Amino acid sequence: MSQPDPDAWRTQVRQWLATVLEPARAPESDAEAADLAVFHNLPENEERLLLERCRRYQRARFDAGYQALTLPADKGGAGLTAAHAAAFAQEESAFEVPPSTELISVTVRLVAMAVSLFGTAEQRHHYARGFLRTDLLACQLFSEPGAGSDLAALRTRARKESGGDWVIDGQKMWTSGARFADYGLLLARTDPDVVKQAGITAFLVPMDAPGVEVRPIRQMSGGASFNEVFLSDVRVPDRLRIGRPGQGWEVATTTLAFERTASGTGNRRKGGTFSDVLDLARSLGRTADPLVRQRLADLYVRAALRAATVDRVARTSAAGGRPGPEASLTKLMASDLLTRTGQVAAELMGARISADTGEPGTFAWTQHLLGAPGYRLAGGTDQIQRNLIGERVLKLPSEPRADRAPFSQLPGN
Repeated sequence: MSQPDPDAWRTQVRQWLATVLEPARAPESDAEAADLAVFHNLPENEERLLLERCRRYQRARFDAGYQALTLPADKGGAGLTAAHAAAFAQEESAFEVPPSTELISVTVRLVAMAVSLFGTAEQRHHYARGFLRTDLLACQLFSEPGAGSDLAALRTRARKESGGDWVIDGQKMWTSGARFADYGLLLARTDPDVVKQAGITAFLVPMDAPGVEVRPIRQMSGGASFNEVFLSDVRVPDRLRIGRPGQGWEVATTTLAFERTASGTGNRRKGGTFSDVLDLARSLGRTADPLVRQRLADLYVRAALRAATVDRVARTSAAGGRPGPEASLTKLMASDLLTRTGQVAAELMGARISADTGEPGTFAWTQHLLGAPGYRLAGGTDQIQRNLIGERVLKLPSEPRADRAPFSQLPGN
């Protein structure tokens, strides 16, 4: 299928956005200063209202044909290139887009994509479409207390009964938006007698199923974006299995690649930016300090390099292709930039960042400073990203592995 002319398509996108969104505007007062938090820190009622705002926009985008732009057409997407997706994001940045929550991002950009790629035609029709339109919301049930960076070491078990249903027992951690989700994309061990990556299967688990318990995790920044989820004798029909039995690791790695791409290349703001730090330095009268100017210049260069890398990845990606190791590079740059941004802001303010003195645009940086370390973990730790870059991009030798035996024979199992 021929691709639409980029310039004509961009104009079409801009015209459509103008019918559903207001133009972006600069804050009119200090009270309207940008949200500097890396993760949402909202009360439950405000979180629900924000979710509804986001869902209205996502539904309009889906109905207009602008959702899942790079997903192949036969999988329910638009079948366009990553360059088209980048162009859409650029046009979108000129409008007041509802600030996306972690749950919306996971639903649309991760779970919907995984079900579209690995699900049956029936699953794509009933679930992927619902996720892409946000008629249904989905969380990601991957990480566990003993399986974070080493996700393949997960211990949540799923056993198949004679009637065909699966019974799942285990615990998941750091699940964004689990309290509001309709389904969770879950990884469980279904065969402990093969190597750990080969014995994992993926499922869609209804979050209101008997035996599912969600407990919010209070973060040091004050919010409760994440949750721990306990599963006790949770029955899941085989029709909610995603992919073949034992294909869960492929589902997981593909989903995590999408997550790294979303984390590293998203244009919607997540925490403070270089412009926010520059405004802060000006308001404090620090821009004439040569050391401050050096720190600002370093931050600007890093922000520009990240933007250029994101643009290069978008321009070289094939339409509908699954994200490769370059996603690790953009994710690593994004988490590093967030951390450095908070550090520079803290250096500028000194004690102002630790107490609310009433000065506008100062104490708000605490939410950025406390949230930024979590971004080094989300979507795979920095160390995991460096391993992927070293092994898959630089072709360095793999690290020695002592876990090649069947999972049941590994220590602790």
